[in-house]
Amino acid sequence: MWKMHEIREMIKLFEESSLQEMELDLEDAGSKISLRKQENALDSYVRIEPPKAPVVSLAVKEAPVPVKKEIPKPVVQSEPVQEAGKKSIDANDPSIYKIISPMVGTFYQAPGEDADPFVKIGDKVGKSTIVCILEAMKLFNEIEAEVNGEIVEVLVKNGQLVEHGQPLFLVRME
Repeated sequence: MWKMHEIREMIKLFEESSLQEMELDLEDAGSKISLRKQENALDSYVRIEPPKAPVVSLAVKEAPVPVKKEIPKPVVQSEPVQEAGKKSIDANDPSIYKIISPMVGTFYQAPGEDADPFVKIGDKVGKSTIVCILEAMKLFNEIEAEVNGEIVEVLVKNGQLVEHGQPLFLVRME
């Protein structure tokens, strides 16, 4: 059985994603969770369906707002995060490899808040070097460099939501 804070986290991740609808069939718990975004609507809802029981609807009503309600889109930064005075790296250079996100999730540059980052600009990496963690649905997935080289750019910020296929790092291959 899912705990309320887990359901709230699921709703938060769904609201921050570009998905419009999501349905989870939780066979082990014997229930179903349906999430749907509605454009131009003042109501949004979550429906949890336990097996062979009436549908339980949790409706969240907002006060009418005179302006059109916009559904927030996740911030997806595709330009490199650069420090002042640094020159830009040409991402189309054939010696530059892009480490891309294999999934939608939250990007973490370090294993913990007070820990050093897995890699930083100038670090040498090997094919199996862990460069970051992506959190998706409370699962932490280690992302490896996949090439030998040197980190030349970090393209996203720590804690940022990333999309599937979004570049995370630029590596100058050796």
